[in-house]
Amino acid sequence: MSEVKLTAETRTEFGKGAARRIRRENKVPGVLYGHGSDPLHLTLPGHDLLLALRTPNVLISLDIDGKSNELAIPKAVQRDPLKGFLEHVDLQLVKRGEKVTVEIPVLTEGELAAGGNLLEHVLNALPVETEATHIPEGVTVSIEGLGAGDSVLAKDITLPKGTTLAVEEDAVVLQVLAAQAEEAPEGEAAEGEEAAEA
Repeated sequence: MSEVKLTAETRTEFGKGAARRIRRENKVPGVLYGHGSDPLHLTLPGHDLLLALRTPNVLISLDIDGKSNELAIPKAVQRDPLKGFLEHVDLQLVKRGEKVTVEIPVLTEGELAAGGNLLEHVLNALPVETEATHIPEGVTVSIEGLGAGDSVLAKDITLPKGTTLAVEEDAVVLQVLAAQAEEAPEGEAAEGEEAAEA
């Protein structure tokens, strides 16, 4: 897992007005918390943070005011619902070797059995416990040949070394649904009746 270095500044202004000023400077307000320490309010570089957050569970090395270096992972990201820009980010302080609970993406490979079945992602991300500096980018699950009624449980997924489930073993992650029967003939009849009535 790659580590992204960001330069952060502590901030002393709070509230909507201060947050707007920070965003106008293409920066993002954030909070760093964890390990029983007081929350540290930060200003982060907007563009660099946006690029870093493209990687799920990215490990961020923070240079804070040029005085201290801290490792953190993103815990909550708020975006503008219309324009999509970053409004605020919560970062969790981590240490090398420490275990953290995160959600990693579930990817699939292979083809379902013939018959027009549908794959439902019950869990788009799998909760796991892993070392903070070795968070997997995701897990890949084979769906080759699965048919209607089949499912993949959390315990069926092979996890990378040093990673354990943080969800019930019997939790359904993926399931295959039977294709819905089309109701086109009824629809056609209804249209024909409407035409007759008109």
